[in-house]
Amino acid sequence: MNDVKLAELRRTPNALAPHYSQFQVAKRLLLSGHSHQAWPDFALEGQIEAFQDAARDVDEKWGRAFAKADEVRAGLRTFLDDPQAEIALGASTHELVLRFLSALDLRRRPRIVTTAGEFHTLRRQLARLGEAGLDVVALPVNPVDTLAERLADAADERTAAVFVSSVLFETSRIVPGLGQLAERCQSRGVELVVDAYHGIGPAAFSIPGQGLSSAWVLGGGYKYLQLGEGNCFLRVPAHAEGMRPVITGWFAEFDALADEHEPGKVAYGTGASRFAGATYDPTSHYRAARVFWFFAQHGLTPAFLRRVYQHQVGLLAARFDALNAPESLIARDRTTPLEGLGGFLSLRTARAGELQRALAARGVRTDSRAEYLRLGPAPYLSDDQIVSAVDILGEILQTWT
Repeated sequence: MNDVKLAELRRTPNALAPHYSQFQVAKRLLLSGHSHQAWPDFALEGQIEAFQDAARDVDEKWGRAFAKADEVRAGLRTFLDDPQAEIALGASTHELVLRFLSALDLRRRPRIVTTAGEFHTLRRQLARLGEAGLDVVALPVNPVDTLAERLADAADERTAAVFVSSVLFETSRIVPGLGQLAERCQSRGVELVVDAYHGIGPAAFSIPGQGLSSAWVLGGGYKYLQLGEGNCFLRVPAHAEGMRPVITGWFAEFDALADEHEPGKVAYGTGASRFAGATYDPTSHYRAARVFWFFAQHGLTPAFLRRVYQHQVGLLAARFDALNAPESLIARDRTTPLEGLGGFLSLRTARAGELQRALAARGVRTDSRAEYLRLGPAPYLSDDQIVSAVDILGEILQTWT
């Protein structure tokens, strides 16, 4: 294994940058890592391989495609720290959420508890279900230190499920106490869904380490895992065996097609396969399998990536503080220690969108949501690139004061 050292990532260009030549990461200031990370060049090999397999094998390509899907599951298990995890794959988290929701007994338990800080996939869908008559309770995220406890208190005997992020997508805050929340939910027969999209990779997410064996874990590889689109997942807990999603694709009985079916009853496969969808484009899995191979070859383990992101986010915070920008214009949360943050630095400003555009005009890619400008580093960036990007931010802010 060609382990990359943190010191080798700090120099310019860093040791990984040559492997991202298609995205030209050494020549660009890509602080868009929280939104869309660059793909390593090996990802293109996966996409080409998908085409070649289809051209050679035509409809018999699916054996190879399913093997790639299994490689993706293996890679995800590494980042979930759960070697035996049952994992359903999907093109988006939305389709996986719909399958999950359709498996709940919402007539008997018509209440969903969540937070006001969830990503748009959950925010929009749950809000719309609330409009349609479901009892949806969205708790404020602050104070974050008590969020898990407050969610547990709100999950009563009418509650079907609790939805919460492991890392809040707007602020980068890691939500503590999820293990205790899982225990409380399990004792009350409430399903807990942890959205780990912004946690796997930069926050060293661990199902056993965080006491989440009874939880459903939702996420994807579009951002920190560099897998690109179409690589989302739902980790299915053991107690889900026997659940029967109403929204169900024919792949959910793929393993049971040759079995004798009970008349009038829809059949399901075992484990996570009961939450499978239907015919899909396997190109994304070919790409993802190559990226996971690349990560393994270069020692980009969850523990190492946590060290990288902690260093880079710490550097961003220190350089931003050195700007001494007026807090009335732009500020960051200085009450949260570095270890309480995920893989990006969130800056609060009423002009977040305008500032994002101004930075883009100067060659610095970032992203913003509402009043938050998010600076997302990545392992292929050097310290000098991070410093240069924040210096440009400072120059823009000086013209605004």
